[in-house]
Amino acid sequence: MATLGELERAVMDALWDADGALSAYDVQHELEAEGRTLAVTTLLTVLSRLEKKGFVSSDRSVRPHHYTAISSRADHVAELMHSVLGGAGDRTAVLERFVGGVSDEDAAILRQLLGHSG
Repeated sequence: MATLGELERAVMDALWDADGALSAYDVQHELEAEGRTLAVTTLLTVLSRLEKKGFVSSDRSVRPHHYTAISSRADHVAELMHSVLGGAGDRTAVLERFVGGVSDEDAAILRQLLGHSG
């Protein structure tokens, strides 16, 4: 699975938080609101890399081009969790440590979700 660097993650966060497609200028504006100043050319490079990695799709029929996240943040995080678990030598030990470290609230959610999967 492709991973995200720090800047790629910031760009993806902007896309995931958006109500629709964003241009590189829109992403630049969102990142500036967080105190990050980046050139549009840098963002276009990052967006191009994210497209090659399969994280975003672009609409090149409009100028400037617009970008949309292909999957949700939740999908990405779940895929990361599956990837890490898949690489574990002792899945039971990993799951025990994970479950032992979650909050009571998260444990209740897990119980509810597991009860519905049965």
